[in-house]
Amino acid sequence: MGRAGRACGVSAVKSKRVPRAVREQQMLDAAVRTFARRGYRAASMDEIAEVAGVSKPLVYLYLNSKEELFSAVIRRESAALVEAVTAAVEPDAPADRQLWSGLTGFFAHTAEHPDGWAVLHQQARTHGEPFALEVAAMRAEIVRFVTELIGAAAQEAGCVGELADREVAGLAHALVGAAESLAEWANVRTDEDASAEQEQEQEQEQEQEGERERERGRQRPAAKDTAATLMNFAWAGLGRLMDGERWAPEA
Repeated sequence: MGRAGRACGVSAVKSKRVPRAVREQQMLDAAVRTFARRGYRAASMDEIAEVAGVSKPLVYLYLNSKEELFSAVIRRESAALVEAVTAAVEPDAPADRQLWSGLTGFFAHTAEHPDGWAVLHQQARTHGEPFALEVAAMRAEIVRFVTELIGAAAQEAGCVGELADREVAGLAHALVGAAESLAEWANVRTDEDASAEQEQEQEQEQEQEGERERERGRQRPAAKDTAATLMNFAWAGLGRLMDGERWAPEA
């Protein structure tokens, strides 16, 4: 082979090299899927490497250990969820519309990324520090954001003095907790779903599996419908509270 031929060969090899940042995201994608479906303890670096299409030593080279890989997954999925919620809010809309659009962004993101939500809501919380702390930090950020929205609603209704800061924060915590519960109900895969899917993946081709995923997607409630369900539950009560109505036990 002449010099020109060798040069072309080298160029072809270089053109196929995947940038580190792209390769790392592929590994994280594979890790999200594996952790969500196997659980943190049962997931293996061998399987993550296989799903990512790379060697196990390369996974260790990029992300050091299973623990650090799991932490990187939590950070990425947490940042994506917070960004989805904040980006969905219509900044110049009335307070109720802002809250509804933020909830819609939350439910849309968790529906589109059920594996990521399963990692955050099911896996990371149950394996102690530092994983649980990272999820708690993400949740605190969302609670702060919702607290601001409820505070703005109170100001819009002219009842700022009647709702103490602590009470507004409590309402925000309650609303976020309800949203998390609804997201789990609407989107998170059950053990039965996962077992059935594993059997189907072994028996059928990828195209058929994709059809099953689309069918499951059609069965899930739309994000706007889920957000409206929570608004119907929460906003009516918030509206009455801001109008000065308060529940009290009978003497």
